[in-house]
Amino acid sequence: MAVKPKSDYSIQTVSNALRMLESFYKADELGVSELSRRLRLHKNNVFRLLATLEEHGYIEQSPETERYRLGTRCLELSQSFGRGNALLRRARPVLEELAIKSGETAHLAVLRDYEVVHLDGVQPERMLLTGLRVGSRLPVNCTALGKVLVGCAGETMREGFLHQMPPGPPLAARTGRTVLETEKLFSEFDEIRHQGYATDIEECEVGMCCAAAPVYGAAGELMGALSISGPASRLDEKALRMDSARWVISAAEQLSLELGHRP
Repeated sequence: MAVKPKSDYSIQTVSNALRMLESFYKADELGVSELSRRLRLHKNNVFRLLATLEEHGYIEQSPETERYRLGTRCLELSQSFGRGNALLRRARPVLEELAIKSGETAHLAVLRDYEVVHLDGVQPERMLLTGLRVGSRLPVNCTALGKVLVGCAGETMREGFLHQMPPGPPLAARTGRTVLETEKLFSEFDEIRHQGYATDIEECEVGMCCAAAPVYGAAGELMGALSISGPASRLDEKALRMDSARWVISAAEQLSLELGHRP
């Protein structure tokens, strides 16, 4: 007997509630009318969803603006996620050591829906640094983390990344150095898998450079990636491919060992 896909068991009301929470990803506060437009739901349905989420602490209404924002229950869940996630727990001291050793901002990221999601980050004591991006999402093609997460994950991941691209010009430029050609990007994936690290030389932000390396689990599966990023004045291409690559590869190998990976 054929097994039904999990999507067949999806409950539309629950999906709408989750979509509502996700609407606050880049918005501090939203009103009913704006949520109605974003979710393409009638205002009555939006009111009911808001009331339910507010009752359980996931949404709260600002007394000053009467608009809605995420509630404290969301923070509690995020802290629970951090406590229960072995990757996050074990990565924290490795990130701290990497930031101190390199003198640059260190990040841990994973791939979700073919986007880079920054899970944690650490900054050293230094005046000029790249900012923390914890919780933010970035494209694959212009970030060292993204290129590692796809390039080192194997053929299935790369095929999935290719197939999810929309027709026409699929890659967006963030700077004049962003890789836009699919063939060139996939050639870089091959190189990254061979050398064990990736670089971003002002491809995501002008004046910022980055190096990243893969983190593996006990079964050899790709769990995430570590990176260091800093101003181009310090992390030029030569520095990235020498000290920066060495530091981030060493940190990623250390974290992989702590997760049970044995090369």
